[in-house]
Amino acid sequence: MRIPLIDLQAGFRPIRDEVLQRFDAVLDTMQLLNGPNVEAFEQEFAAYCGARHGVAVSSGTDALCAALWALDIGAGDEVIAPSHTFFATIEAIMLAGATPVLVDVEPQSLTMDPEAFCAAITPSTRAVIPVHVYGHPAAMEPIVEISRPRGIHVIEDAAQAHGAWYQGSRCGSLGDMAAFSFYCTKNLGAYGEAGMVTTDDEAVADKVRGLRHHGQATRYEHVTLGRNLRMDELQASVLRLKLPDLDHRNRRRSAIAAHYADALAGHPVQVPAEQPGCTSVHHVYAIRSPNRDALKSYLERAGIGTGVHYMVPGHLQPALQHRPHRIAPMPVTESVRHQVLSLPMFPELTDEQIRYITDHIVRFFEQSTLQAAHA
Repeated sequence: MRIPLIDLQAGFRPIRDEVLQRFDAVLDTMQLLNGPNVEAFEQEFAAYCGARHGVAVSSGTDALCAALWALDIGAGDEVIAPSHTFFATIEAIMLAGATPVLVDVEPQSLTMDPEAFCAAITPSTRAVIPVHVYGHPAAMEPIVEISRPRGIHVIEDAAQAHGAWYQGSRCGSLGDMAAFSFYCTKNLGAYGEAGMVTTDDEAVADKVRGLRHHGQATRYEHVTLGRNLRMDELQASVLRLKLPDLDHRNRRRSAIAAHYADALAGHPVQVPAEQPGCTSVHHVYAIRSPNRDALKSYLERAGIGTGVHYMVPGHLQPALQHRPHRIAPMPVTESVRHQVLSLPMFPELTDEQIRYITDHIVRFFEQSTLQAAHA
């Protein structure tokens, strides 16, 4: 049996005909940008998240950049973020001209440690970007409570958290702004690149709308320096098709996570666990093992795809080394980068495939125990 880490074809086949019909409808009009699908998707996704405004952009990275630009964050400002994240979180801070300040994560959820965040604040701190990593919400309540009296903007990096819940509210409605990615592998994925900024602040939303279209206010008037950050109609049509099924697909991810956890209980591997008040959408199912590299090789020989998130954390990335930045102590991040292993996770994963995966993990540890006993 061969099982990929992610199977995009399995998700595409059931909706192929409708996707192509929607593409045909867009191409018949040739209104490829700034059309009805983008406008409708902005409203639908913002409502889904519980936010007042949604502004569609060209990628998740551009959503982060636009959020920072809209807040006039730049040179001389510091933005705090976790090191255990995809580099785009940190890259956006640098692209805005600000200084990234990287902090450690909590040992259970691997999301930003609020105490580490608080300790890293200086008079130059303008914003914090908690990341809902792997689809699990960050500890937003203490992060917001720390930020509000200090005037620090809270920007959720919700690229992996479409539909996740924190204390009864959806991710995307918990801070001042949120940045989503609709990259093809996400829980809600386009067939290309796309992103969105959600916010309750109308003035900020209007500023992002201008920024995404070269700072244009009217057809011939550019009132600020912007970028080309537009989502196209083809991607919006796909996302509108997929959005109504998102909760159902997230529930299947949760069921798969429960299967994994039950089968691996009692074995020397740490499985993800939802923290109180949180509902993860299991974008990535990352287990932890001190024998990570050997386990990864064993599974791959059995035809099981795996991944490592994130083998080289942000504070060790070469692109950061010769640019201004600050780093806090990283004991958890440094430890888990040698332990984390991502197992296959997509809604079409069958129970038979899950058993095949977990049987091989159990067999790996049984063989390791026997080898140790005879050493």
